[in-house]
Amino acid sequence: MGFGQFLSAPETKLRIVTYRDVFQDSAKVVSIFGEDYEKLSAVIKLDPKDISKLAIKEGDTLILKNSSGKVIVKALNSGYDNPHTGTAYMVNSPWSNSLVPEDSGVTGVPDFKDFEVIASSAKGEKVTGIKEII
Repeated sequence: MGFGQFLSAPETKLRIVTYRDVFQDSAKVVSIFGEDYEKLSAVIKLDPKDISKLAIKEGDTLILKNSSGKVIVKALNSGYDNPHTGTAYMVNSPWSNSLVPEDSGVTGVPDFKDFEVIASSAKGEKVTGIKEII
């Protein structure tokens, strides 16, 4: 037994901004249960500094959780030139929707576009399957 087994994975708070993607929408039309749809939907795009802070590599899995839910998705580098530390991007999908806060406040409209999660490494774990979400 090594000392490292008692250390928890680094966590960070992220603000999630969702967006639409034509390729993901196209894959959804073919099959919502298809491999292509999951590959394009169950991802989070991060700033390189956030990837480093979480002690992961691009392509590793991350646990995203908040009071509304928990999912495991694949982490990707956003590829954006402008730094956006603390802000991550997810395509609008069942994976991002399962994290949307239930409290809709005074407007009565859920905050689909801007919400917070706690992210931590899920090394070795599989992406949450769509059948587990819906």
